[in-house]
Amino acid sequence: MTKYFILLHLFVLLVANAGIAQQSDSSVRLPLLANEQWWGGAATFGNKMPMGKEKFSFNLYGDASQNQAVPLLISNKGRWLWSNEPFRYSFRNDSLVVDQAHSEIRTGTNGSSLREAYQYTSSHFFPSSGKWPDSLLVTAPQYNLWIELMYNPNQHDVLTYAQKVLANGFPAGVLMIDDNWSNYYGEFDFNKEKFPDAKKLMDTLHAKGFKTMLWICPFISPDSEVFRELLAKKLLLLDNEGNQTLSWNNAKKPLLIHWWNGYSACLDLTNPAAQQWLKDKLKTLQTKYGVDGFKLDAGDAYFYDNANLLSYKKASPNEHSEEWAKIGLAFPLNEFRAMWKMGGQPLVQRLADKDHSWGALQLLIPNSIAQQLAGYTFTCPDMIGGGQFTSFLPGNQIDQKLIVRSAQMHALMPMMQFSVAPWRILDSLHFAAVKKAVEIRQQYLPRLMQVMQVAAQTGEPALRPLEYNFPHRGFIEIKDQFMLGEDLMVAPIISKEDSRLVVVPKGKWRYQNQIIKGPVSKTFAVQLNEILVFEKMK
Repeated sequence: MTKYFILLHLFVLLVANAGIAQQSDSSVRLPLLANEQWWGGAATFGNKMPMGKEKFSFNLYGDASQNQAVPLLISNKGRWLWSNEPFRYSFRNDSLVVDQAHSEIRTGTNGSSLREAYQYTSSHFFPSSGKWPDSLLVTAPQYNLWIELMYNPNQHDVLTYAQKVLANGFPAGVLMIDDNWSNYYGEFDFNKEKFPDAKKLMDTLHAKGFKTMLWICPFISPDSEVFRELLAKKLLLLDNEGNQTLSWNNAKKPLLIHWWNGYSACLDLTNPAAQQWLKDKLKTLQTKYGVDGFKLDAGDAYFYDNANLLSYKKASPNEHSEEWAKIGLAFPLNEFRAMWKMGGQPLVQRLADKDHSWGALQLLIPNSIAQQLAGYTFTCPDMIGGGQFTSFLPGNQIDQKLIVRSAQMHALMPMMQFSVAPWRILDSLHFAAVKKAVEIRQQYLPRLMQVMQVAAQTGEPALRPLEYNFPHRGFIEIKDQFMLGEDLMVAPIISKEDSRLVVVPKGKWRYQNQIIKGPVSKTFAVQLNEILVFEKMK
């Protein structure tokens, strides 16, 4: 008996030292291996990735991170963790602890690198569909009218913006008409005072080479005509009025949800009839007016984290968010800011609106990497210069160099999105540098399209940390450079300085007319209109 307990004790120690999971039905503890670090969970914390050295904790249930999230964690040692439902993950005391799980937690090891862990989990848990969203989102800059028009989009100003895009030498692309184009939420028709002839507007924009997107949300303005129709058909989320035993069949009161535009009812997308109602409304906008696609906003899981919520089918807050995401699959021209799961699908993922600051700019690379390592191929790094409209209100100071460096950051990423009009806020020198960034994107577009095509087929990330391509070479903490596919390395300027240190991995790399042999760290002076792009030579 004594020998048995000694052997058992030795086995427990061996398990802990080997980093094997100590697991229960709803929790897992993984002692960290030497120099092991992790990616995954909520993309908004990409700047904290890789995780493991410092204490960190986040609960994915009712995710309130404002961006994309997945129930996935992967490490640079080939280890991975997955669950179909949300969980809390914490790094503390040299361990990864996952608890409060809402379904089985699965763990494993495949290979010994970040790439091998990602390849396994991607192929098994969110394999790529091989499909694309509308390719114009990649082949040309996007133009979001939020900063310029805010809550007052209208036919005259939309057309004027499009004309100025072309007049200032920018290529036509996807034009996004943002919030408040209709009379109220849920109407899904144009406000006739703002848009007296929406069909003519769409036809004119199409003739100029643009495609159009409309901002939409799942919310329905209360006590409107549409609200009364949907309530009568029980296509809205209902309120159990504090009675947890109340059935959906017997519920009558609509649930009102507080969101950034007030209190609204909400479509119950667990109900197939509600899904069909919404798709029909959106397709009518396409056939009647010529609208090309939709920006699907406000689908965050935390809006559904409500004890009074009663839905057609029982669903977690995250599953409600996932149902909103699935609507986008019917429309190749789409964009989302918040997402639960759905990796490998042709859904466009934009980072949440950032303020106009250098600190915000420095978040774009690590947070975009986090999106890509969650299975999201088609990513967009916020809006150039920042998407927080308060940063651009009268009286606020604009940093012209920041606009330029932000445009350069976007230029070699999967997507590039303008909102504040550069021709309005920049002098001729800085405006020319922004136009140069667009030209550089066009120059590299054939290569970018190749990278995106491979990513869409294989599920591998298009935009990667250096650790993904060059494992265990000491690059794991680099957050200001990224790889585009296998052989393009981009090192944007992300500070007020006009020079930066670049870490060049092993091999021969071409930069302009120079051949640089790595591994080496080298400081480069960078002109206002330059982007540091290095091509790995065969």
